[in-house]
Amino acid sequence: MHWTRFGGVGLTLLAVGCGDGDKGPPDGLANEPVQQALRLEEFAACEDLEQYIEDTASKHMRTSLEQQRPGFWDRFGRNRGVDMGSPPPMAEGDASSGGGSPSPSQGPKDSTGTNNQVEGVHESDFVQNDGTRIFVLSGKRLYAHRSWPAEQLTLAGSLEVEGWPREMLLDEHQRLVIISQVRLGLPGRPAGGGIYVGDGAPMPMIDCSGSGFGCGYYAADSTKVTTVDVSDVANPTVVDQVYLPGLFTQARRVDSSVRLVLSDAFRWPAGVRSWVNYTEELYKDEDKLDDAIDAQIAHNEKLIRANTLDQWLPAGRRVDAAGVTTALPVSCGDFYRSNAPSALGFVTVASMDLDAQAAAPGRTSLVAEPGTVYASKDSLYLTHSHSWWWPEPGQKDFTYVHKFDTRQPGRAVYAGSGTVEGVPVNQFALDEHEGVLRLATTVTTRLPEEKNQDWWWGRTTTASRVTTMGMKDGRLKELGRSADLAEGERIYSARFVGTRGYIVTFLQVDPLFTFDLSDPANPRKVGELKVPGFSTYLHPVGDHHLLTMGVHVDPNGGCCGERSLKLSLFDVSDMANPKEAFTQLVGTAYGWSEAVYEHKAFNYFPAKGLVAIPFTDYTPRGYSGNDYWSGFRTELRVFRVDLAAGISPVGAVSMTDMYQQAQTPDWSWYYTPDVRRSVMADDYVYAISDAGVRVAKLGNLQAPLVTTRFTKVVNP
Repeated sequence: MHWTRFGGVGLTLLAVGCGDGDKGPPDGLANEPVQQALRLEEFAACEDLEQYIEDTASKHMRTSLEQQRPGFWDRFGRNRGVDMGSPPPMAEGDASSGGGSPSPSQGPKDSTGTNNQVEGVHESDFVQNDGTRIFVLSGKRLYAHRSWPAEQLTLAGSLEVEGWPREMLLDEHQRLVIISQVRLGLPGRPAGGGIYVGDGAPMPMIDCSGSGFGCGYYAADSTKVTTVDVSDVANPTVVDQVYLPGLFTQARRVDSSVRLVLSDAFRWPAGVRSWVNYTEELYKDEDKLDDAIDAQIAHNEKLIRANTLDQWLPAGRRVDAAGVTTALPVSCGDFYRSNAPSALGFVTVASMDLDAQAAAPGRTSLVAEPGTVYASKDSLYLTHSHSWWWPEPGQKDFTYVHKFDTRQPGRAVYAGSGTVEGVPVNQFALDEHEGVLRLATTVTTRLPEEKNQDWWWGRTTTASRVTTMGMKDGRLKELGRSADLAEGERIYSARFVGTRGYIVTFLQVDPLFTFDLSDPANPRKVGELKVPGFSTYLHPVGDHHLLTMGVHVDPNGGCCGERSLKLSLFDVSDMANPKEAFTQLVGTAYGWSEAVYEHKAFNYFPAKGLVAIPFTDYTPRGYSGNDYWSGFRTELRVFRVDLAAGISPVGAVSMTDMYQQAQTPDWSWYYTPDVRRSVMADDYVYAISDAGVRVAKLGNLQAPLVTTRFTKVVNP
């Protein structure tokens, strides 16, 4: 049986077709140049949109098959199995009924919410908190808690959510927007490419809700947005449901305006294949193999051209509070194409105004692959990398940046585009200040390998920089850039605060670089500090300090025992001479925290000078039955942060007992009940996992006051 994966979003092919002899690839399949005059263009008619989709699909399909020509790799002196040499990416609470939530006057004086990058721009997460109530998505349910007073923490109500819940947003008017992945059975090949077997028929996708194993949202093809009225916390009520094709990436809320970024793969017509069925006869006769590839290309092309726009772009739908369903068809005028090379897929910014629920969501879509998303209060930026067909000396990383004006509720208006060298590590590598976009990027450059002439792919080198961009004449243009720094290293974290910028790179030590960004035309490095390990998240504390989360690594390259999590406090009052004022190592080499790679798991409480991080550790005690699982420990660790005295442990809220009671095979891809989030309110700390919520008081964290338990997820 022969099978392959084909057609996922973000597909980058390292192969080209061969032309006559060994002169190079056929026309149309050579590496396409970077587009420096970047712009998005609207489609004049639906016919143009359909043709562009089919042209793009056909080009990628052809390229995938051309690499299978007989002797393809030999003619270019290339080996299929060769390493390209690129760097790695780098007491129980019972459910009760009745009653609403306490009034704000009954709430805590201070409490923490979602750790948002930009003040006033709320980010979606699977936990939401407003001081008196905590909402948690676990398994297929929403769990709604009365959380204040803390000693009376109660699981007040719950709601089953269709599909596989991902994240949610809570607004000031007690409306909860829940985003879940659902499978609607859209036409064509399953989202994400799917698996083809045998004669090319698509393998049926399994509905995981009824299966004996949990494959989760990987089986989904659409996103559902459920708006829930939670004014009565014991009785969450669905008031609106919207279904849109594509998979959820991120969401933001500013006031009543919610923006969702969705990505969708091309859904290939049934019968399209990226291979020919090889037989012994084909292996022995290169002419017949060439003919078979030509026939498959022609067959694929016919199927692609026969597809209708409705099949490429299926409609969504809305179901209102009365149960009335309304179709949400695609508008061709909502789609844009880039004049730069694009990968297969669609990226959509869906805009919803919670104050105008009767209005259809506004949609702005790009025929492109998904990338990094950054949002300020007035703008949303989408980025994606330039796609090289295959590596060769002379290439550099480039990122395409598209800006959208989001000041109008329910609509994202295209503002302009630009091109920047390098690739951002995450959303914190972008920041908008007074109309200027600042980007921290690592630039990978591919150079010839002079010592090994047969290494056709060459070698790579890296450098990092800060670039500033602004709108000019309808385009997003470069205003200035810093000098390159940290050759051979990559950016691991970045943060911009007002006119200051901070980035961390890593090889064996962790250089923290400080930047003066007061002059957008001249962003410049001011200071540098090297310490062991690396930081993956930077959190500003006041005007002159950074609290960071990262990993301590032996600077001498030791492999074992010299690695642990670390919290560090940097004094950046003197930008030219930053100092690592204090460091707190956390756990052993086995320890880990979601806060290392997810900023929403990092919880800083400025009112009390506290930071909380989820922590999981493992002590080997055998590999069978309960002996194995008893080695796990999961807890919420709390530290006091004093700018003068440093970082000191306060204690931990353990949920290890709940972790060990939910053992395999009851776990699934989204149900691993280690501590993942936290809430702090006045003198109380709440630890949150997929298994429940536990609250304890500062000064006695090891003695929980109340625990709520969620329904154990078994084979979701």
